[in-house]
Amino acid sequence: QVQLVESGGGSVQAGGSLRLSCAPSGRSFKTYAMAWFRQAPGKERAFVAAITWSGGSTYYADSVKGQFTISRDNAKNTVYLQMSSLKPEDTAVYYCAATQYYCSGSGCYDPLWYGSWGQGTQVIVSS
Repeated sequence: QVQLVESGGGSVQAGGSLRLSCAPSGRSFKTYAMAWFRQAPGKERAFVAAITWSGGSTYYADSVKGQFTISRDNAKNTVYLQMSSLKPEDTAVYYCAATQYYCSGSGCYDPLWYGSWGQGTQVIVSS
């Protein structure tokens, strides 16, 4: 598996925006889908959004639909998460993940489907 590197986290006031980025460290590799997960203190890691590489299909957790946008730059093998109208409940460590295997719909929500992960980037939203 390949190590992924996230960037773009930080502290922001409620209502603000952040854009997270994720790219492989070192050599590029072929992926079927990339995704973002988040883990708040005391909670399990939760699916946020995913995007397939070839078809550009996107999937979102209900909690972030209309608020977050996932996109990718195939040339840079990079995936982004644009987060808007941030709320204190969005505070979490955000992890990027990649899978080489096909998934569709809710099948892309399972963290066990992803074999490559980043180290996480902290997002803190203050009220």
